Amino acid sequence: MNLKKINPNLQKALIENGLTEANEMQQETFSTIKSGADAVIQSPGGTGKTTTIVLNVIQKLEKTLDESTRALIIVENKEKVLEMEELFLKYGAYTDLSILGVHDKGDLDYDKNVVSMGLDILIGTPNKINAMFSSAGFNSNTIKLMIVDDAEVLFRSRMDAIVHRLSNSIEKTQRLFFCSQITERVESLADKIMIEPVFFEMEDE
Repeated sequence: MNLKKINPNLQKALIENGLTEANEMQQETFSTIKSGADAVIQSPGGTGKTTTIVLNVIQKLEKTLDESTRALIIVENKEKVLEMEELFLKYGAYTDLSILGVHDKGDLDYDKNVVSMGLDILIGTPNKINAMFSSAGFNSNTIKLMIVDDAEVLFRSRMDAIVHRLSNSIEKTQRLFFCSQITERVESLADKIMIEPVFFEMEDE
């Protein structure tokens, strides 16, 4: 994939899965995300936002470290959790990053045990992540990346309050919102929790 200074192991996995060319969104946002800046990335449905999230998380984390959760990704529902987990397994084939997907129908105690044994990437629905964070023993201060996918959909369902609360419990992290449209709620929460966010607005290709 034609991205500047992309991790060779990630590059190899992307090419093996037929991703040889970065699209406009991936090219435009790569260096900003890599720099650690907060950002709101708007792009129409079907333009590879989920892939963009996955490749940037793998690029930034590179390999497993300690036992702490370093990336938190909040998605809409169980289907999205499973879809994103699958992409991490494909594109992270040449890394040792550990991934857990959690959703409202899963077993909370089991999920907490997996996290306590050591995890790099946690993907989950807002309510489930909230329940995990609210329980004792979850160290949120190791999180280096907090990402919300389909932000406008989640915030329309009043999940912005949960995201706000989660964000407040993390001392220092990079915050990224991905959405198909930048709504008032998306903009409002970005202003509240992000530091000088960069806004990207992609047109239909």
